[in-house]
Amino acid sequence: MKLCIIGSGYVGLVTGACFAEVGHHVLCVDNNQKKIEMLLAGEIPIFEPGLEELVTRNVAAKRLMFSNSIEEGVAYGEVVFIAVPTPPQADGSVDLSYIETVAREIAGVLKEYRVVVDKSTVPVKTGEKVAETIRRYNKMGCDFDVVSNPEFLREGCAVADLMKPDRIVIGSNSDRAVALMKKIYEPFMAPVLVTDINSAELIKHAANSFLALKISYINAVAAICEASGANIEKVADGIGADKRIGRNFLNAGLGYGGSCFPKDIAAFISISRQLGVPFTLLEEVERINKAALHRFLEKIRHALWVLRDKKIAVWGLTFKPDTDDIRCSVAMDLVAQLLKEGAHVTVYDPKGMDIARELGTINQATFAASPLQAAQNAEALIIATEWHEFANVDLATLKKNMHTPLLFDGRNLLDPETAREAGFTYVSVGRA
Repeated sequence: MKLCIIGSGYVGLVTGACFAEVGHHVLCVDNNQKKIEMLLAGEIPIFEPGLEELVTRNVAAKRLMFSNSIEEGVAYGEVVFIAVPTPPQADGSVDLSYIETVAREIAGVLKEYRVVVDKSTVPVKTGEKVAETIRRYNKMGCDFDVVSNPEFLREGCAVADLMKPDRIVIGSNSDRAVALMKKIYEPFMAPVLVTDINSAELIKHAANSFLALKISYINAVAAICEASGANIEKVADGIGADKRIGRNFLNAGLGYGGSCFPKDIAAFISISRQLGVPFTLLEEVERINKAALHRFLEKIRHALWVLRDKKIAVWGLTFKPDTDDIRCSVAMDLVAQLLKEGAHVTVYDPKGMDIARELGTINQATFAASPLQAAQNAEALIIATEWHEFANVDLATLKKNMHTPLLFDGRNLLDPETAREAGFTYVSVGRA
């Protein structure tokens, strides 16, 4: 099939590359000319494991193309996916201006039947607004259908998630549109759930909110473990062994971050208020998540007494490993707070430092070329992101590099006994 994807960010580019990989012909459209020029030159603007090889292979096979013209994209694709940003606003609601703009632009160039698919994470009833907008601004009165097809991609393993999905959700009241969507996803061999548009839109927000709830729950339990001398990892193993619960998303730490969970929880809270059914449980999830970082900072302050002029190393800036995404990263928040309190902070991250420099919010920090360089003469080391290379560090060498062997593990990455045997004063989350 010929497909168009409007928006070539994390969702759009991965989706386009994977669709091309299974044999579809895909035109990815983006209004960022610099990004399009990079992609046309064979450069990938984001880091995602496996994505560069996928893009290179499918561009060479002429199944994956790039353009900055929505008109070209709508003319090309039988199905047009909208994968543009839906950033949060100050009150937690979603800024839908990008979606509205794209819907208007599609309407302006629509000349024959197309299926228009909301791939971006949007509040319930957005599909209705997209359809209303296209009808209003399409002067030719062309036939079209709007579909909700939420993505369930995890940064760091997005390619694998799309190639082997748990489920595919198609929200539509049109048999014609559903048939075309099923044809697109036929090569992926995954269960397909067909719903109305509103239900499909709610599924994504409800799913992410539930996962965030699990993270906040285990962080709340971790605080009880610290107060009682219990071990949060043993508790999580015991809870997770119950098949009704599962072990995933029960890792205590600094809390959740990233471009999805904070935004989606805030959006779901806002949506529920607008609908007259306040979701107060999610408000508590947010509060617990913020408290996790505050508790960890208190441990650091307790150990170092005064942070001003202390030399502190931080390993990790991205919100999770295997991505270069620092959006809403708890690690970035931690560094910013240390700098605010006058600490001399040296940071290292395998993939996130260039973007952190461009963002400019932690420019007072020193950026190191390696984990050991960051830790050189440090009075404390904080592990803020669970990158694999941090777990495999030689502790004896690390101890020699540091001024004081004080290690704060915000992701419970290391074994406490091993760290202490190596001579470290070791502090983690929910573990004695």
